[in-house]
Amino acid sequence: MAFDLSPIRRTRLTAGLLARGMIALALAACIGSAGVLHAANQSVQGGKKEEGGFDGDAPTAILIEASSGGVLFEKNADELRAPSSMMKLMTAEVIFNALKKGDIKLTDEYRISENAWRRGGAPSGGSTMFAAINSKVSVDDLLHGAIIQSGNDACMALAEGMAGNERIFASDFMTKRARELGLAKSTFANASGLPDPGNKMTVRELGMLARHLILAYPEFYKLFGEKEFTWNKIRQQNRNPLLNAIEGADGLKTGYTKEGGYGMVGSVVQNGTRLIVVVNGLDDPDDRASEAKKMLEWGFRNFETRTLIPANQVVGYARVFGGEARSVKLASREPVKVMVQKNGNDKLIARVVYTGPVRAPIEAGQQIGVVRVWRGSNVAVETPVHAVEAVGAGSTMRRAFDGVTELVIGAFRAGAEKL
Repeated sequence: MAFDLSPIRRTRLTAGLLARGMIALALAACIGSAGVLHAANQSVQGGKKEEGGFDGDAPTAILIEASSGGVLFEKNADELRAPSSMMKLMTAEVIFNALKKGDIKLTDEYRISENAWRRGGAPSGGSTMFAAINSKVSVDDLLHGAIIQSGNDACMALAEGMAGNERIFASDFMTKRARELGLAKSTFANASGLPDPGNKMTVRELGMLARHLILAYPEFYKLFGEKEFTWNKIRQQNRNPLLNAIEGADGLKTGYTKEGGYGMVGSVVQNGTRLIVVVNGLDDPDDRASEAKKMLEWGFRNFETRTLIPANQVVGYARVFGGEARSVKLASREPVKVMVQKNGNDKLIARVVYTGPVRAPIEAGQQIGVVRVWRGSNVAVETPVHAVEAVGAGSTMRRAFDGVTELVIGAFRAGAEKL
């Protein structure tokens, strides 16, 4: 593994004298001798099949390494489609978040309204936990029904219990929370994923949501791996076929509507590595299961985690404004690791990104920015970087000199942009 560190800095003047800066380090990681992981085109990444890449049939798909969030494969990952019941993951996240904040309790009980019973319960003919009309069901049991049995009635009852009706829950709770999590494209019209033109998600954002659920709510995430749940004396099996098809599978959710086709969000842990797969738009439920399984097995077979940058190794410098030193060393507290092809030749680019110049004084250990590692056009990992040492405030003359320097740089850039 070889590194070529070539710092590049870009700045532009913003409000006051603070500019937005970037140090870029070109990092070529040569591992093994065969194959190059690259973007095959604008919509598919993962390498050509003859080079050990993945050849999948799902119209939209993504494979993510959960620890770093790195993308191992993607195909039309930003195409908006009906998420069907996979959208229940967003409903679950809203409830998990409310529980974590103490806004609601697992023992709180919500009434099964006629609307929830008729449109999502036994009379609907769809997936249901078979909750009785006008009965009161605890949040805990409704979560079991929504996650294990994919109960539309359970999701409707949760939405009505928290917001009064589904539309308000979708707009004021689901959409707001999605934006907080960085899901910029997803739109929601109900809590269940039942057909509605307003229900749209990408496989990338479904994968991001799944990763968040796994990392943020370990105590609740175990629900996704439970294989059955009985309610109203009716026992139903978990609808996720991966739970019995591949070692280490413990989640997450399947989905189907005529508009969206068959889809699945799955997660598997093997040898300490967790992969998340999302597929959508398939024509057959068996194809959905086999496609997800095939992609996961390809990921585990062809990739391994390696350390690119050891913990506490200096990865770059940030320019300092008004300090006793002109720059500050940056390092990551944790090793920067990324999944690479076992017998391949992965080309990686890393950049240290920060907003700067950074105003002094600076404390040792203060987070300054992040180091981002790209595999092709995708970010494979992003890790915070911190100041290695403290930098005190400089003299009045130093601060004045830095101020003039920033004004000159800003004026020069503004002039260049007009050309």
